[in-house]
Amino acid sequence: MSITVKFFARLREQVGHAEISLDSASDVQSAWRQATQNIDMPDNTLCAINMEYVDIHATINDGDEVAFFPPVTGG
Repeated sequence: MSITVKFFARLREQVGHAEISLDSASDVQSAWRQATQNIDMPDNTLCAINMEYVDIHATINDGDEVAFFPPVTGG
């Protein structure tokens, strides 16, 4: 199993890398924990699997790309 995990904007700065590969993860929350070495996920973090929004309990499959980014704001 191979999963690509990507971090954007301030999350990238917080975790110290933009992308990491994992051998396995059962869901989005476990991917976050593994990729960040158990840093707490900030409130309102947006999560996506293969560019579709999901919640932290969504199941990950082999070859998926998981992305984390802060909420988008504008005015």
